[in-house]
Amino acid sequence: MNRQQLKSATQRRPDKGYAAGFLKRTCLSLLPALLCMHAAHAQTAEELIAASQAGASPLYFDVHTANVPLVTTGSFRDERECNVRKGLPNFFHKALNGKTVTAGFIGGSITQGSACYRPQTAKYLQSMFPGVTLKALNAGVSGTGTDLGACRLHDQLLQYHPDLIFVEFAVNGAYAPGMEGIIRQIRQFDPEIDICLIYTISNGQTKIYAEGDVPENIAGLEKVAAHYGIPSIHLGMEAAMLEKSGELHWKHNGDVPGKIIFSRDGIHPLPAGGNLYAAAIARGMQQMKKLNTPLRHAIPAPLFPDNWEDAGMYAPLELAQFSEGWQKTATRQQFAAWFPYIMEASAPGASFTFRFNGTAFGLFTIGGPEAGQLGITVDGKPLPLSTRPLPGTRIFRPGEQPWLNLFNSYCNNRYRGQHDLVALPPGDHTVTIQLSTEKADKVKILGAQRQEDILQHPEKYDRTVIYLGKILLRGRRI
Repeated sequence: MNRQQLKSATQRRPDKGYAAGFLKRTCLSLLPALLCMHAAHAQTAEELIAASQAGASPLYFDVHTANVPLVTTGSFRDERECNVRKGLPNFFHKALNGKTVTAGFIGGSITQGSACYRPQTAKYLQSMFPGVTLKALNAGVSGTGTDLGACRLHDQLLQYHPDLIFVEFAVNGAYAPGMEGIIRQIRQFDPEIDICLIYTISNGQTKIYAEGDVPENIAGLEKVAAHYGIPSIHLGMEAAMLEKSGELHWKHNGDVPGKIIFSRDGIHPLPAGGNLYAAAIARGMQQMKKLNTPLRHAIPAPLFPDNWEDAGMYAPLELAQFSEGWQKTATRQQFAAWFPYIMEASAPGASFTFRFNGTAFGLFTIGGPEAGQLGITVDGKPLPLSTRPLPGTRIFRPGEQPWLNLFNSYCNNRYRGQHDLVALPPGDHTVTIQLSTEKADKVKILGAQRQEDILQHPEKYDRTVIYLGKILLRGRRI
């Protein structure tokens, strides 16, 4: 599918019903064209964002895929690249003894993407143990960090009992309390699951590595890794040195003879960049395979008392009571791996209510041109929110903004998974979410550079709709 066909497919007028219109248009055949490995064909940062935030990917993926090469460890050596610590002893013990093993990958768009490191890594692991059955899980969700990661961990990974989990969230906020929550959930679920933190980098951070330092966001995650004895790998170190020597362009829109082009946007690797990331993991695996004595990993006292070990996500009808004006709609295609069904409402005033004991709640929704605004009532009182989330998260605190707006600039003429969280004081809470009668100023939100579609097709945007996939909690339902 070329760019013109893709543009045509995404600019058709919406049908009245979500199931009859949106899902009909966003068929699974679009997905390969929208994932990270095709970033090479995009020309602008906006197009790259769109490509990396298309929807869900199938959970299981083929480790024998022919779409990526079998990487090698190469000749790069730097003792700072991999911190082995306690290694991955249980994974390697099982693999060395010929038992079936499962590797899970959780992160943002770089994990979700089809050639950004994940499939190359799985293929390399399989090559280390050619006679072993290796299963692989893709729990990447584009544009999200450890806050949502901690909420969706059990639903998308732990229930499948992986032996090894790679965690990649360095460029998506690197929110350390969320990372610790992910680690503690894994340890509590099964102390024999091995964990490896992998650090991707964004534009400008190659220079930090080249100068012998570590980016600040990654240094914060390293403290968590060290506290739990978890191995970690700095994936961008070789690329940083290649850039320093003039052999690589970290960000470039074209092709340069004799040079490696790592990315188009400074974040999402092209296949050549993904191969460099995977080669770093391959080097780490060769170091760690020597540690293969089974180990039950300990759970020390937390670094962050407010870590996210109590986070989870729930199907809407499992947790909430819905007013009139809602319909349950099956999700079969673009978002099926995340949402078995959605709850949809388009009538202002439609609401749902749930109760929980804890410190935060949130919504995992599908954003699009018609996304509306929500009013929130907590314990019988309206709850206005801060205008900006906490850095590195989508966590809002009480503030002055009367509505939670589900429409943002990334909803421009496309549909995407997105989440929002609201922090509360500890305790029992009753939460009511209501679809607002007030409409957001979507032209203003899109800005001057993104108004073409809304000006050509205002009817797509002049609606107020919510597509609810999951309810997020920090705490427990009551």
